Amino acid sequence: MEFFVYILASHRRTLYIGVTSDIARRVTEHRAADESTFTGKYRAHRLVYVELTDSLIVAIEREKQLKRWRRDKKLRLIEVLNPD
Repeated sequence: MEFFVYILASHRRTLYIGVTSDIARRVTEHRAADESTFTGKYRAHRLVYVELTDSLIVAIEREKQLKRWRRDKKLRLIEVLNPD
């Protein structure tokens, strides 16, 4: 099974980091979310970064690691791999 660590961004550059086994379904859910959720409230709907692993444990650890990073380090990671 495959697991994805992903980052969504809003137009104002608010970031959301998550883990899923179905990236297409999860992004669709985020885009349909109402304002009671973080991604709905901040409109963080653009998928800007994805990592793939075959281990849920590794994916969760990586998610936690990314969440601990400072914002500027997260932005550099995104911009290096996704300059557009």
